[in-house]
Amino acid sequence: MNYNEYQYRLDKGSKKLPCPECLKRTLVRYVDHETGEYLPSHYGRCDRETNCNYHLNPYKDGFGKTYGNAETSSIPGIWKNTNNCLKLLNNNRFENIPIEILKQTLSLEGYDQNVFIQNLLHHIAFPFDLKDIEKIIVQYNLGTVCNGYRTGAITFPYIDIQNQVRTIQVKQFDQNNHTTGTDFLHSIIEKHHRRNNKEIPDWLKAYLKNEKIVSCLFGENLASKYPLNPIALVEAPKTAIYGTLYFGFPDNPVNLLWMAVYNLSSLSYEKCKVLKDRRVYLFPDLSKNGKAFEIWTMKAKELQERIPGIRIKVSDLLEINGEEAERSDGLDLGDYLIKLDWRKFRSRYEKPESEKFQEEQIIPIPESETIPDLISENGEKSEVPATNYFCDSIPAYLDNKGRLLIETPFGKTFTTYPSIDHYNQRICLPIFIDKNEIDLALIKEVRINLNSLSINT
Repeated sequence: MNYNEYQYRLDKGSKKLPCPECLKRTLVRYVDHETGEYLPSHYGRCDRETNCNYHLNPYKDGFGKTYGNAETSSIPGIWKNTNNCLKLLNNNRFENIPIEILKQTLSLEGYDQNVFIQNLLHHIAFPFDLKDIEKIIVQYNLGTVCNGYRTGAITFPYIDIQNQVRTIQVKQFDQNNHTTGTDFLHSIIEKHHRRNNKEIPDWLKAYLKNEKIVSCLFGENLASKYPLNPIALVEAPKTAIYGTLYFGFPDNPVNLLWMAVYNLSSLSYEKCKVLKDRRVYLFPDLSKNGKAFEIWTMKAKELQERIPGIRIKVSDLLEINGEEAERSDGLDLGDYLIKLDWRKFRSRYEKPESEKFQEEQIIPIPESETIPDLISENGEKSEVPATNYFCDSIPAYLDNKGRLLIETPFGKTFTTYPSIDHYNQRICLPIFIDKNEIDLALIKEVRINLNSLSINT
């Protein structure tokens, strides 16, 4: 049967609609050849095959069978349209992995055989402290496959902003934390049941009908927990783990909050739309001829246009410094970080720029904000500012107009709110002002409580 014998065909005319995926007016619609009528607007193919690749075929999802069925051919058109709307909703519905399945990967005994975790503790040039590894495990719900052919593999759960487990990636690593195997937990569970002639669980039957496996960001659930942090987006969860361990944890709101998209082609509007009103830094992996950097730079422009309030920058750090062999091997940011001493690196980057600025400019701090029990040798109170000792708060500033100023990462701008109340109540979005626009002689320090993310004066 050739294409011309199909009842539903792509329109050969010039009429096009906005594509449901990329929103460009490039969607060629399907038309009923017998009636000359267009099918519902979501059936079609986007002309931007390289950049978008959207294509919903009416025969692929059963539309053709429904309309060709003799029992439905006489049903009024309005009923048919309603039926297809319901089908479309079902196609967009995503079945999640039960939280109980995630919990099974979080066994405390499993971390002793978790190769990736044990490497970070013992087998790298600069092993991490146990407390940091425990903290990173809790932050991203990292787990272990404790038995079967993937024994010792680490699990990377992709949990969405509503705390639903979308998928759980399984990665096996060697002693150098190089990937030796990749899988998904639902696939492992399915294979186990089929090999042992066991009935597939109901949740898994429903899950296997999902069109996409990775449908959210790794670390997406942290976006609501840490609403002030700038976002760092990388390809793989492993790189996000390294980024956090080197640049610092997000409980300090000036630190980067690290997330991953899964792979190069997974940077999309659907995943990134949860990052509206956030500042986002992209760190693409190295690639031959800079292809990865080029793709993410183009995608960043598209996301900037489509996502309200988002501010995206693409880091060219690797692109500028990467050697040809490293490009061929597709090295990522983590491959560079893991060679460095994390203690020295973190001491440089984790400390808020506002503290460095305060020390350099010697901004006066009121007597009440010094630490009273620090006594010098001559019996006088120390004037060492509390900034250097309080671990539950960070500095911010008020200018002579009452505006609240918080230094953004890398120290080039201030994140600015009209007042402390605007910040505490989150009643407006911040704006970013260059430091050069602020009279530094007219600002005074206040403190942001890291537990409540609020300011009391």
